[in-house]
Amino acid sequence: MSNIVAIVGRPNVGKSTLFNRLVGGRQAIVNEESGVTRDRNYGKSEWNGKEFSVIDTGGYVSSTSDLFEEEINKQVLLAMEEADVILFMCDVESGITDLDQDFARLLRRVDKPAYLVVNKVDNGERMYDAQEFFRLGIGSELFPVSSVNGSGTGELLDKVVSHLAAEEGEETDALPKIAIVGRPNVGKSSMINMLLGEERNIVTEIAGTTRDALATRYNRFGHDFMLIDTAGLRKKSRVHEDVEFYSVMRSVRAIEDSDACMLLLDATRGLEAQDMTIFHLIERNQKGVVVLVNKWDLVEKDHKTTGEYERVLRERLAPFNDVDIFFTSALTRQRLLKALEAAVEVCRNRKKKIKTSELNNVMLEEIESFPPPAIKGKYIRIKYVTQLPTRTPAFAFYCNLPQYVKEPYKRFLENKIREHWKFTGVPVQVFARKK
Repeated sequence: MSNIVAIVGRPNVGKSTLFNRLVGGRQAIVNEESGVTRDRNYGKSEWNGKEFSVIDTGGYVSSTSDLFEEEINKQVLLAMEEADVILFMCDVESGITDLDQDFARLLRRVDKPAYLVVNKVDNGERMYDAQEFFRLGIGSELFPVSSVNGSGTGELLDKVVSHLAAEEGEETDALPKIAIVGRPNVGKSSMINMLLGEERNIVTEIAGTTRDALATRYNRFGHDFMLIDTAGLRKKSRVHEDVEFYSVMRSVRAIEDSDACMLLLDATRGLEAQDMTIFHLIERNQKGVVVLVNKWDLVEKDHKTTGEYERVLRERLAPFNDVDIFFTSALTRQRLLKALEAAVEVCRNRKKKIKTSELNNVMLEEIESFPPPAIKGKYIRIKYVTQLPTRTPAFAFYCNLPQYVKEPYKRFLENKIREHWKFTGVPVQVFARKK
């Protein structure tokens, strides 16, 4: 048994609040505005020694012509199909609505354990009001809870885990994390769906469709890592809504928590200022990076277009331009797997360790051939080099006058390190220290 629990229901009944409580963190965006959650959001939970996955879903709206609501409905049905146990959530404050009744009719046709959860029951009077939800005809039990303060969730979880197998959950914390980042509407969700071979995330032509940072395990073709879809990052001055602010914060956090990032650019628009801001954010956080020029199928080109485009990109990315650049199309799958393999290689490069003896044999010879320039008549002598025990590549060069080793010579040392050892896509730090 896969041990998956899906939380479903109409919009704005508190599904994301319950999801956050079960997974023990603010993983899903919560807002009073309805329709905040759109894609399926996965998290891990544990109760009475049993581990299980929890799926947060968007609000189901029957008989709708709205583009987003239609796509959300698809995601809800996929979550129900995937789940072992379904939690149908309602709101005691609103009472039974037409949407609740429509969803109950849909749920009665599903042959899986389903439990009615009535939210916002935080006093005795509301406990009495909750009993009317038996009219929906979902099972013989009803669970009044308060997602905000957690009351009633213990009894609910006792019932849920009775259907789940007692197996150890798969450890995903140790897996590499690769985040797909970029401006809004560059094709991040389309790329995720194409790589996974399923409609994992909602895709529309409207910028800002994705809101939460959504992690999915990718276990194919000999690869095993977490693939993270993020909301598009816009300039702060253009972010006005609270929901978009939280989406941007989660995207930034996804970059901070990742091992490598796949930075998507729009081929039809080129490298813009906001793309450079995201690139520098990745670099400042010492994360690996692969650059993908997406929508390449929409560009009119000849035999020189790719080379010229790449040359301009590397000039703009300098001095950190030792990165792989791929011209891709999420629509046609063009070079997607090659880009993914490069991102996995970047994760390995980020953890690479070089023996001190090997470093000294190579780098001291390079330094002797091109020593640091004398400053104020003082000569700098570098005698020893070692890789620091940091999570990302960092090297210390021990010398007599570290304060006189300037940035251009540090860049020379970094380039020589890159020449002799492969650190493609990974920022490398160089420090001068007193011997």
